[in-house]
Amino acid sequence: MEPWVRFSAQSQARERLLRAAQYGCALAGAALRRNGASAEVLARVRQLEAHLSLGRKLLRLGGSAEALEAAKRAIHLSDAVLRFCLTLSHLNRALYLACDNVLWAGKAGLAPAVDQEKWSQRSFRYYLFALLVNLSRDAYELRVLMEREANGKRLKGTEGRQQQQQRHRAEAGLQQLGLRLQLELRLLLRVLRSNPPLLLDLLKNACDLFIPLDKLGLYRSSPAFVGLCGLASSVLSILTILHPWLKLKP
Repeated sequence: MEPWVRFSAQSQARERLLRAAQYGCALAGAALRRNGASAEVLARVRQLEAHLSLGRKLLRLGGSAEALEAAKRAIHLSDAVLRFCLTLSHLNRALYLACDNVLWAGKAGLAPAVDQEKWSQRSFRYYLFALLVNLSRDAYELRVLMEREANGKRLKGTEGRQQQQQRHRAEAGLQQLGLRLQLELRLLLRVLRSNPPLLLDLLKNACDLFIPLDKLGLYRSSPAFVGLCGLASSVLSILTILHPWLKLKP
């Protein structure tokens, strides 16, 4: 299994490039449709988008093995929350990719009896659940870092004393609540600014979330918005491949 995992990892960059091109086509198609482009031009854009999607499915063949290996590694993490979130995320990603492989076989003509709609809905359900778990992991990491920052030297020093004085000066409950929210927001922004990998992962997962929500009919978005979200998350993924230090580590 290890040689195939290494091959899948090498294919990841190409798959991300095709993904960016696919959602770029979706965004361009929506813009052309809004500007009254001819039916022939729109059909060509849709055809190119379909070819890019099929090419991505080909590059993702066997990706389930990589996801299962990642799940096996996540089981041994010492942090219980991270262990639960990452293991569950990788298992759902493995199921999503398995469904995706079935879809590829159907679209390539190898398994013409495959119910494309059923398997597509099934794959997007696994994809959605994996994203929700990923966002839960991001929220947990963010909360841990915020607590660590709040208990650190900076809030114990001058800034901490200033905040204490501000709290004492607040006379009403609403003022205290507003001040507390303001301090929490500043802390949140400071933590995200000092942790680019977490910020990129949070943005990427948030952008990706709208894709399965739209495909499953849970939250309808315009084709342009879905294309923009897919393109943005693809660019962020490419950045983490080009600069590995930007990838969020367990």
